[in-house]
Amino acid sequence: MKKSLAILGAIIIIGGITAYGTFFTVHQASQALVLQFGNPIRIERDPGLKFKVPFLQNVEYYDRRILDLDPPAQEVILQDQKRINVDSFARYRIVDPLEFRKKASTDVEFRAVFGGRLNAAVRAAVGRVLLGDMLTAKRAEVMHTITTALKEQAPDFGVEVVDVRIGRTDLPEATSQAVYNRMRSDRIAQAAELRAKGEELKSIIEAAADRERTVILAEAQKQAEILRGQGEGTRTTILNDAFGKDPEFFAFYRSMEAYGEALGEGTTMVLSPNSDFFRFFNRQGGGDKAKN
Repeated sequence: MKKSLAILGAIIIIGGITAYGTFFTVHQASQALVLQFGNPIRIERDPGLKFKVPFLQNVEYYDRRILDLDPPAQEVILQDQKRINVDSFARYRIVDPLEFRKKASTDVEFRAVFGGRLNAAVRAAVGRVLLGDMLTAKRAEVMHTITTALKEQAPDFGVEVVDVRIGRTDLPEATSQAVYNRMRSDRIAQAAELRAKGEELKSIIEAAADRERTVILAEAQKQAEILRGQGEGTRTTILNDAFGKDPEFFAFYRSMEAYGEALGEGTTMVLSPNSDFFRFFNRQGGGDKAKN
């Protein structure tokens, strides 16, 4: 009885091992390549439970989703001999696991080989344009050229290139510093030019203002002299009329003006009482004449 149970147990174990080696599962996100003694037999792309010959065949799985290829950035010399650092990447899908295994036995090897081809396509396309073209619509033409070159090479590796992009294009440090210095020099020269133009305009405005000021002052001075002359003439006319009507009052008026100009606060004068200057102070009454 015990011997029968042992035999049954052994049969179950052997059957389980055989069943484990016979069935394999293909998931929706993967595809399988069945190998017999290392030689490819068939490709299983549909998801589900699959069969293989146990102990003779084995399975290798390959991702069927869109994968990333991001090689290291590289320095590229442009048509105008300027240097830029270009960082590119690609999106691809494995469509033929057999060809993929023939050209690149592992994913790491494929990334190294096909990443090098991506960088070579980028160098060839970017090296034919100018630095300014990478900032214009010509950038799209460059991307189309690179994508076309990669798609033509992709079937040899059993992959399909979905998209290719240039992530960043940076100037090397030395070139960036040279560009910055040139831009700084241009801005300094432009500022100096604007400052010189401003000084020139300032001089023109100041000269025009000084000329206008001189004209205004001269015109005002001329008008003042005319008015002063007219006033003096009117004054003289009035005084002459007054002198003609009452010579005595005119003499008195002129003497009062002289007194007002000569005698001020703190004024000291030494004159004879009989001086003609004080003749109106020596009169006896308003109408008497001064004694000689």
